Amino acid sequence: MQEVLVYIENKKQEFAQLPLFDFMQDQTINPRQRLSFAPCMAHYIMSFGDLNKYVFRANESTDVLQMIINKHTIEDSKHWPWFLIDLEQLGFNPNWNFTQSLRFIWSEETKITRQIAYQVAAYTLQADPVIKLAAIEALEAMGHVFLLETASIVCELQAITKKQYIYFGDTHLKVETGHTITSQEEETFLTEISLTASQRQQALDVVTKIFKIFSEWTNELLDYAQKHPLEAAVNQEAEGELMLLK
Repeated sequence: MQEVLVYIENKKQEFAQLPLFDFMQDQTINPRQRLSFAPCMAHYIMSFGDLNKYVFRANESTDVLQMIINKHTIEDSKHWPWFLIDLEQLGFNPNWNFTQSLRFIWSEETKITRQIAYQVAAYTLQADPVIKLAAIEALEAMGHVFLLETASIVCELQAITKKQYIYFGDTHLKVETGHTITSQEEETFLTEISLTASQRQQALDVVTKIFKIFSEWTNELLDYAQKHPLEAAVNQEAEGELMLLK
């Protein structure tokens, strides 16, 4: 298992070099603009709670590794309300009706976002616990990279708005260590797991595929942020309200 964990760490370092993170670090850009892709994340963030409850978790299992996974999923299944709070705090809650919201979530601009939950579920639903763990460790690694950047951005925002941001800020970052394992005992247990050749290859393949779809997702998020200046969005909303008054 140690070889798989080292591979995940190497992929994490590659992931951190993607263009989205250069954009997020650019302090010449308005901090809200650097998070303007947040609404595009909705399908995955809301699905992640279900992945934890219905895909990663197996409550009836007596497998030690699966029980470690189960414990981890209890915490991670509860973070989506923080996302909704931050959308409000960031001013990313437009006056759309229900069908408009559905059109956005299932639009061409968010097609990669939707594929993430489907692919992760396909790789893990009936998988051996070691494969599930490899997938979750990959997700945790990328989540940690992302949250380090968002926490820095909202620190800038807080100085301006005096508001607190939970999902994108330090509250979330502090509980997302980048690893499933939370104790020394569990870490020792994990590193001592011996994989069969088949398990090793499957774990590496799943990790590779998960990093690939997430890398594609960062490009989708960056593309959205660059194509949708916040000033233009505000103007369009104001024009729409004026049309309603006529």
